[in-house]
Amino acid sequence: MTVSLNIEPIIDSNLTLEEVLRNRQTLPAPQEVLDKQRIIDVSYYSFDGLLHQGQIVVDVDLVTDVKEAFDLIKNTKFPVKSVMPFVDRRLMSEIEKTTSMNNSSAFNYRLIAGTNKLSNHAFGRAFDINPQLNPLIKGNEIQSSTSKYDTKVPGTIGGNEEFVAYLKKHGWEWGGDWTDFKDYMHFEKSR
Repeated sequence: MTVSLNIEPIIDSNLTLEEVLRNRQTLPAPQEVLDKQRIIDVSYYSFDGLLHQGQIVVDVDLVTDVKEAFDLIKNTKFPVKSVMPFVDRRLMSEIEKTTSMNNSSAFNYRLIAGTNKLSNHAFGRAFDINPQLNPLIKGNEIQSSTSKYDTKVPGTIGGNEEFVAYLKKHGWEWGGDWTDFKDYMHFEKSR
């Protein structure tokens, strides 16, 4: 007799696209950008070793790439803390801000830090994985006081992961390959 264990994932996010897009972004997003966003349910193993379900918002043209990358993340059990759509941190309590530090997300209508240029996140064409473990590093300086980059720590992207190879093969850039600085959490596919 075969016993089938149907283990339901832990739901980290269960929003509609309308609910997500109603949340205030860092900057007001134009309707034509909002119209191109889609919400994807993704499954992954979190640091508790259990299957979770979250959501990520990306440009309609990138849905297949992102879904397949997350399928690889799940199948290889690469640990991901959480995947929840961006919520303006000004709307969060201090406890929520602290617990969201390692959340993976994509769409966020904002500028590239320190510039007047829109980020690829502003168009849903970039996403970050485990930002606390995969920080932005300029020179020898990690840009977050709570982050440390150590590829021996589970959930840290070293560049040899199957999902990294998949994304690169499909025209995505990984911030860990950049030469001027490293943005280990970051994946983008320009317009």
